[in-house]
Amino acid sequence: MADEAEAQGLLTLGVEEEYLLVDATTPCAVDRVEEVFDQLGDDIRDSVQHEFVRSQIETASPPQLELRDLSASLTRLRSGLAAAAERAGARLVAVGASPASGEDSRVVDRPRYHRMRERFGDLSPGGGLNGMHVHVSVPDPETGVQVLNHLRPWLPIFQAATANSPFFDGRDTGYASWRSMLWERWPTVGPTPYLHSHDEYETMISDLVASGAMLDEGMLYWYARLSANYPTVEIRMGDVCPTPDDAMLLAALARALVATLLREVGDGRVAPNVPHPLLMAAHWRAAHDGLEGLNIDMATREPRPAWKLMRQLFDYVRPELDRHGDLEMTTVLLGRLRAHGTGAARQRALLAQKGSVDAVVDWLAATTRGER
Repeated sequence: MADEAEAQGLLTLGVEEEYLLVDATTPCAVDRVEEVFDQLGDDIRDSVQHEFVRSQIETASPPQLELRDLSASLTRLRSGLAAAAERAGARLVAVGASPASGEDSRVVDRPRYHRMRERFGDLSPGGGLNGMHVHVSVPDPETGVQVLNHLRPWLPIFQAATANSPFFDGRDTGYASWRSMLWERWPTVGPTPYLHSHDEYETMISDLVASGAMLDEGMLYWYARLSANYPTVEIRMGDVCPTPDDAMLLAALARALVATLLREVGDGRVAPNVPHPLLMAAHWRAAHDGLEGLNIDMATREPRPAWKLMRQLFDYVRPELDRHGDLEMTTVLLGRLRAHGTGAARQRALLAQKGSVDAVVDWLAATTRGER
């Protein structure tokens, strides 16, 4: 299967998801990650990792070619991890930032995390900031850097589609993704710079480490980067999605986009060098509006309804969705996202209906498990 896929130029896909651990009966984050690890089943243990603070936990799916296999992997990991959290007296919640007020969580007891806290201070408030990272295979690092250049104009609309953190410290922040605003406080977070070669990419990493802005390559928090561990491009600016369906849609679109851009690189097309301030503005708009408002059309540099830009992306990558066998499923999933809204929109609708952040967290926990 792998050899056949490679011969056809099909790309593998993997997803990392970070989650919040909250109390079993209240909406507050809890430092229970070690207890959850003690409860993990052998079937998922190798796919679960620590994150920065003790109220976070992360899963990493194995690379997959078939979207249905990735869906099964994500569902299995969420279900197994949620069950382990409940046995540890907590709940697993797929949300970008802690919705309820509470004390800041402690750093996980790892030397690297303590060094990060010592150097960078309190840049991750509450229970931590939870994202989704999509890995798509690329043939080599040099090609990967060119793909990163081509990706830059498209990533704001991905960010808008993942918006899933409107509440923080018990209140509505006015943003669809408050995690994005908190995350930008780290010194290396932001749009990927336009780079001309892999050598320039490596030089930039060395310069940033030497500057003290990051400890090592793992702290390169650009919105898209080359993975330090796998032969992939890693798209990493989005909030963790509330449901596996949302995650599947964005992962499939990411793969189709990378495949489309690989063809453009192969055809010798030069990536548009979108000005960094315009990209920053588009990412701010994505964090503020989600898909329910406006974003910037990079071709015209004018604001347009974000959903029209999302549809434009879908139509642009449709041939690769079809070639990878994902078109039917993603068409259905895009329709569901259009009907239900982003995670942020769903949370706000529930708060308006129930009048309680507690009810929002209850819904998020049930949704994370796949019960709704």
